[in-house]
Amino acid sequence: MAPFASDDSTTVTEADDLRAARRRKAARYVVPVAVVGVAAATIGLVPALADSGDPDLPKISAQELIEKIAASDVQQLSGTVKISTDLGLPDLGGLENSLASGMESGDGGSSADPSSKLTELVTGTHTLRVAADGPDKQKLSLLENAAEYSVIHNGKDVWGYDSKSNEVFHSTASDSAAAGKEQDVPATPKDLAEQALKSVDDTTSVTVDGTAQVAGRDAYRLVVKPKDSGSTVGRITVAVDSKTGLPLKFTLTPASGGAAVVDAGFTQVAFGKPAASTFDFTPPKGAKVTEGKPDEGAGAGAGIRKGPQHDPARAKPEEDFGKGLDGLKIIGKGWNSIATFDTGGQGMPSGSQAGGDLGGFLGSLGDKVKGDFGSGTVFSTRLVNALMTDDGKVYVGAVTKDALVKAADAGK
Repeated sequence: MAPFASDDSTTVTEADDLRAARRRKAARYVVPVAVVGVAAATIGLVPALADSGDPDLPKISAQELIEKIAASDVQQLSGTVKISTDLGLPDLGGLENSLASGMESGDGGSSADPSSKLTELVTGTHTLRVAADGPDKQKLSLLENAAEYSVIHNGKDVWGYDSKSNEVFHSTASDSAAAGKEQDVPATPKDLAEQALKSVDDTTSVTVDGTAQVAGRDAYRLVVKPKDSGSTVGRITVAVDSKTGLPLKFTLTPASGGAAVVDAGFTQVAFGKPAASTFDFTPPKGAKVTEGKPDEGAGAGAGIRKGPQHDPARAKPEEDFGKGLDGLKIIGKGWNSIATFDTGGQGMPSGSQAGGDLGGFLGSLGDKVKGDFGSGTVFSTRLVNALMTDDGKVYVGAVTKDALVKAADAGK
């Protein structure tokens, strides 16, 4: 269904202008929805894999296991990853694609652009094939019904290809970006584990809880969880390969209980050198090719990076989240941190202001709340909650609704 239908009498140019204007308006008003999606993606992305016995491994402390992860230097691998994410979002009926396209920086977006395509990983169950050969060659393929989407990083070239639409997105990475730029959407257990370990501080409990076998590999179970109440995160379990230190499986369980919000893990993995042809790409005949700006999409490779280049203890999630968003402030500490910023007084639109499907989508997520700050709307998932006040201030974090209201009251 087209997100913004035009009247038959409207000219093509007028229709394009109307769609662009409405997309820009939608993007401005769905800030909390976008933040929820991006934050959820940043925390993690797969289905539970059955353990086949508990291997007998040497004892190891939690600190030693964290250091083992940080020192992991897997340069070459190939495998299959299963990803299942249950944030408790309503069925969007394809509207999420309209929202994603509406928030792109231009009107000539491509379905092969990694920055929008990989956001599909924040809902549902997906199968990925991953391959890596050092820091300059990675490939990630998202397998779909009778179609496939791939991101290939080979030297300075980054390609995205959507076989369903036969569209290609191409960008080039600078030397510095190719050497160490981080991807936008975590897509392997290692990416997810590194994001989680950034939160390890004095507000965190970290323990080793036995062993497991994942994808035929013996692994230790590392359990990370908040010490204090108020966070929506219950616990995070990471299965760490006993030989290489590579995280093989990542499971995030919410404090509210029930099924995992994120369950990600390898079903198959091998540490040999992939064939060089794995990373070759030539646009198919007849494909539409969109050229991106230099470095655009460069962070969306397969996400297998040298361990020593990234120390999980160096940066906190709130520091990463604050980069590139002017006026953002952080309230609180550790797992109870709340990001807040001002949209400039826009506040929440009514259904008619937001327009059709978008208004219904926002209404399905939001709950009206009141406090000393005034009134506003809380957008909820099983992990990330966001409060937008009627005067345009936004509070978002992996915390309860009550914590958001309390933060808004304190900021009044």
